[in-house]
Amino acid sequence: MMLTRNLMVLVVVLGSMTAGADECKESPWGADDQIGAANRLSPENVLAAANLIKKGETHPLGIVIEPGMPAFPPRYTQLQVVQPNQQFGKSMAPAVGWDASANDDVVQMWLGTGPQLDGLGHMGEAGMFYNCNRGEDFAEITGLTRLDTSQVPPIVARGVLIDMAKHLGVASLDAGQPITTTQLKAAMAAQNITVGSGDVILIHTGWTDATLKSKPELWGSTIPGITNEAAVFLAAFEPVAVGADTWGLGAVPPTEGDRVFYDHVVLLKDNGIYILETMNTGRLARESVSEFMFVLGQARLKGAVQMIINPVAMW
Repeated sequence: MMLTRNLMVLVVVLGSMTAGADECKESPWGADDQIGAANRLSPENVLAAANLIKKGETHPLGIVIEPGMPAFPPRYTQLQVVQPNQQFGKSMAPAVGWDASANDDVVQMWLGTGPQLDGLGHMGEAGMFYNCNRGEDFAEITGLTRLDTSQVPPIVARGVLIDMAKHLGVASLDAGQPITTTQLKAAMAAQNITVGSGDVILIHTGWTDATLKSKPELWGSTIPGITNEAAVFLAAFEPVAVGADTWGLGAVPPTEGDRVFYDHVVLLKDNGIYILETMNTGRLARESVSEFMFVLGQARLKGAVQMIINPVAMW
């Protein structure tokens, strides 16, 4: 739960860089559209993705969330296990008719912690969000009235993994290392990766595997990631979602000339493309799985901006 001094400065700078921010682009799916790139999901795409299952292998793409794990401040996770109506030797027997024992749990957390789906209401620019929605019109303290993640349909699609660590010949990219359009093109060509409309793109940097446990403060304060231009490049493939094994997708701190977290604006606000963060891509990279069936059915909490998730890769 830490943030480097440099990143704090960058966040302040970002807040002042709003030239052209009032501009908005209406969704190609109409002025009332609230699900963006999820409109690209189709029965045909689902059937094509199902054909990618050859070995019957499955892998959880969500990392384990632990109370106290680092997160972008002020986010945190706390868990309490309780035994309701059993304190001081009380029994549940009068209520249920037998000598039952039970545990329940209570969670207090930010839904943008750990493996997560960033919804279209998460990040905009100068108060403007996806499909010309102004934050003042839909962001209530009790929940979003538009663009919330409960509206996102199940994302069942072809997934592809771009292994940038392998392409660059390292176990993990360095802190703040930018991933450029040129590097993505080269990695995709070398790994024979094609992307179609409605696919899910994941990027493996090795960052979480290398640092979350051994250097949690470093893990939570900086990340390698895509440049602003690379976000535009990936959006042009018309994916449903773009993600990585990092907590922010774009490089933090950003490369010179870029805006920190502006990849979120490019994908979410400008293109309606969802962002998947802190994905557990290590096994896919180790086993050279570059194409798989991606399945996500997130918890449908009405009004939620983000959601902790555990998508499944199948091949």
